[in-house]
Amino acid sequence: MTITPVPLADLAKKSVLFLPLFQSQSVADFVFSYAIPPAARRALLVFEKKHFKGEEGEIKSVWFATGSPERIILVGLGAKDKWNQRKEPLLARRLVRHAHADKISSFGVPLLPDFSSRTFALNALMGQFEYVKYRTPPKEGWPKVKEIFLGVAPEKKATARKEIAEGITIGEEVNATRDLANTPGSDMTPALLATAALGIGKSIASVKVKILDEPAIKRLSMGGVLGVARGSQEGPRFIIVEYSGGPKRQKPLVLVGKGVTFDTGGINLKPEQYMYEMHMDMSGGAAVMHGIAAIARLKLPINVVGLVPAVENMPSGSSYRPGDQLKSMSGKTIEVLNTDAEGRVILADALTYALRYKPGFIADFATLTGAAHVALGNYCSALFTNREDMTEALMAVGNVSGDYVWPLPLWDEYLLEIKGTFGDIANMAKNDRYGGAIHGAKFLEQFVEDTPWAHLDIAPRMTTVASDILAKGASGVGVRYIVQLAREYPSLIAQK
Repeated sequence: MTITPVPLADLAKKSVLFLPLFQSQSVADFVFSYAIPPAARRALLVFEKKHFKGEEGEIKSVWFATGSPERIILVGLGAKDKWNQRKEPLLARRLVRHAHADKISSFGVPLLPDFSSRTFALNALMGQFEYVKYRTPPKEGWPKVKEIFLGVAPEKKATARKEIAEGITIGEEVNATRDLANTPGSDMTPALLATAALGIGKSIASVKVKILDEPAIKRLSMGGVLGVARGSQEGPRFIIVEYSGGPKRQKPLVLVGKGVTFDTGGINLKPEQYMYEMHMDMSGGAAVMHGIAAIARLKLPINVVGLVPAVENMPSGSSYRPGDQLKSMSGKTIEVLNTDAEGRVILADALTYALRYKPGFIADFATLTGAAHVALGNYCSALFTNREDMTEALMAVGNVSGDYVWPLPLWDEYLLEIKGTFGDIANMAKNDRYGGAIHGAKFLEQFVEDTPWAHLDIAPRMTTVASDILAKGASGVGVRYIVQLAREYPSLIAQK
């Protein structure tokens, strides 16, 4: 897909033109509409008055027998006073998805005042994505939008061109994350996830990737990673992704991503209805990998490290069991109460490893708990941090990026509920019906020492929902947040 900024007046020359309108607006409000042939413009105004209300999501097409545009598609935005930042990304997605349905490969659209060309481009790319790797294509091929002409004021053309390029870069990495997360577990083992990371390093010269295999993991005494991986025929991998774009003295931002390539629950087998999507349990790891890829492609001035412990959680005669005591890399013993609380067990070792970099900040991304989904629903991830003074800034990162987060507490009382009986710390509370997401976060906090840290439980946003106006499957959550976090990192660590 190409997105090209053009003068607003040029839009009237395009064969297909989308016109987004608030209820208070009319086609006549667009100055460039006067470049439409007079007869066609009069017909459009009559149609608009009689048949178009401008309600949010309303789409009406008007065809013309001769000249350009051949077709104008009116798109309702609803009441202007009810429009907000959360709705802006949906416009580009809606246009592209509608274009797919109508087999439109090229169109023009004006960039509305106060709208971001970066946001438009990013979300147009996200709207384009379809996971069709395992489907037989139709004879005419899958519908794709090949080009979009974005109408902007002449003085904004240079800025728009730069912002569009940035948006496309981020959108491509979001879609690459979705592609990885959608891949079935049979084709996305820990070794294959590591291969995907190596591919990023080969394609982006400024990104360095190192893979630790099982013997190397043993030498590091990562008992959590080794314990969870024990039940699978697929050996674990520990993925390290580095990008050094900032000053040498800048402490790195360390990102940690959960990389469970398939999660059966282990001996504590998941219920059937919850297992189908568990090839996406490496969504956090994929987001970290491709978030760093986006940072490197954008050449952001930051030092960043990504760590992804990659395992399969499978039941077998060699699986780790409830009651086992696993010695983590930190030296703390983890008392296993439930083998389906495996994500926090492998992340414990990754967080300990992260401390080697003396980071300015650690952020982990994990589809950690169904409890977060129960608490927050489908529309944001759960945010936890050991620095309450950073909560507002971390929420703002979500609001700006579109990967929304909402804070939950990390009070010390919750630590009492995961105190081990025979080991140092249990991997869940004995009664985990209440506060399960908090228990998971409180567990992770025990492995970051005094380093400023945030945990994003992205389970609520693992998959798309209808209101996203995206293809079904993995959402690519985390990548946009990571890029914005990297932009804000210098000011974030300055708060310390």
